Amino acid sequence: MQGNQCCCHEQLMMIRQRLIYIYFAGTGLALFWIFVNFGTWCEDNSDYLELEKKKVQLLQQKTDTQRLEIDVLKRLNDDTKLDLTRAEKKLNSLVINNNKDIPVIYLITPTHGRLEQKADLTRLSYTLRLVPNIHWIIVEDLSRKSDLVTNFLANCKLPYTHLFVATPDNYKLKEKDPNWLKPRGVLQRNKGLQWLRNQTGVTGVVYFADDDNTYDLRIFEEMRYTQRVSVWPVGLVGDLKYESPKLRNKKVVGWHTYWKPERKFAMDMAGFAINARLLLEHPRAEFRMTAGRGNLESDLLTQLGVEWSDLEPRAEDCTKIKNNKGPRMEPCGTPQEMFSDDEKVPDTSTSCFLSDKYDCNHIVISSPRPEARSFIKSIEWSTVSKAFCTGVAHTD
Repeated sequence: MQGNQCCCHEQLMMIRQRLIYIYFAGTGLALFWIFVNFGTWCEDNSDYLELEKKKVQLLQQKTDTQRLEIDVLKRLNDDTKLDLTRAEKKLNSLVINNNKDIPVIYLITPTHGRLEQKADLTRLSYTLRLVPNIHWIIVEDLSRKSDLVTNFLANCKLPYTHLFVATPDNYKLKEKDPNWLKPRGVLQRNKGLQWLRNQTGVTGVVYFADDDNTYDLRIFEEMRYTQRVSVWPVGLVGDLKYESPKLRNKKVVGWHTYWKPERKFAMDMAGFAINARLLLEHPRAEFRMTAGRGNLESDLLTQLGVEWSDLEPRAEDCTKIKNNKGPRMEPCGTPQEMFSDDEKVPDTSTSCFLSDKYDCNHIVISSPRPEARSFIKSIEWSTVSKAFCTGVAHTD
C-alpha cells in the first residue's frame, strides 16, 4: 500500500512539472509571437493615425476658411452700416437744406404718466417723422424729467425739446373726477410758450397737439403758412361728429359746437394754430387756470387780441375734418355730412347718429344738439375716438 502511494505521489509531481513546463513554454511562444507581429501592428496603427490627422487637418482648414468668410461678412456688414449712416446724414442734410425755406411748426405737447403714455407718444412720433421742418416740444407734468420720456425722445429721430413742470395738487384731477372738471395741461403748455419766447429768432407756427390725438399729415401743411390764427374743423369731439367754424363768404361767423356755443372762440385745442410772431408780440398771453371750463382756447386768443376777422379758415373752407382722438377707420377718411355755411343751429332737441359701419356706435345719441343729418356738405378725414365712445356711454 505504501509503495502504491509513493508511485501515485511521484506521478502527480511529474504531471505538475509538465504542466508548469507547458505553461511557461506557451507563454514564451505567445510573447515571441507578439514580438514578431508588433511591428505590423504599429505600422497599421500608424496608417490609421495618419488618416485621422489628415481628417483633423481638413476640418481645421475648413474651420479657418469659414472664419475668414465670417470676418469678411462682418467687415462688409460694418461697411454697409457705415455707408447707410453716411447716406442717412447726407439725406438729412439735403432734407434740411430743402426745408430751410418753409416755416417751422413748433408742436407743444403736454404729457403725463399713465399706462398708455409711451404707446400714445410713439404713435404720434411716427406721424411727426413724416412732417418736414417740425420741432417737437414735450412738457411733462412732473417735477423732473422721467426716464421713460427721456429714453423715448432720445430714439424718436425728431428735433425736440424736453421740458417739465408739475401741476399743483389742488389743480389735479382726483381718481373719480370727470376729465372736464379741471383744466389740464395748462402749466405745461405755458412752459412750452415760455421756452419759445426765450429763444432768439423764432419764426413759424405754434400748434398745441395733445399726445392722445390722431393727426392727418395734410393738416400740418394747412397750418404751416398761418399769418395770424388759422382754424379748421375737428372730428369726434364734445360728443359730436365734429366741431367746426361756421363760414359765410369765407369768413368765420359762428361755431358748430355743442358745448357753450356762446364762447367767442368755441373750438377745440386741436382746431387752431398761431403764428409765433403773434405770441412774441404778446409776451404775457398764456393759458390761465381761471379761464373756466372749456374756455382755455377762447381766453388765450382773446389775450392775443384776435377777432373773428383775423381767423384764417383752412381745410378747404372748413369742409374737411382734422383727425382728433382714435384710430383711422379708412386710409382716406370716412365721408361725413356737414351743415351749409349759412344755416343756423336749431334750438329744438334732435338726435345725432353715426353710420352702422362704425364698430362702436350702433346706438342713437339723444340730446339737445345740432341736427347733423340736415347738414349737407361733404366731410373727409374723420375717425372714431375713444373719447367719443366714452361720451356715448355716459349719455344713456
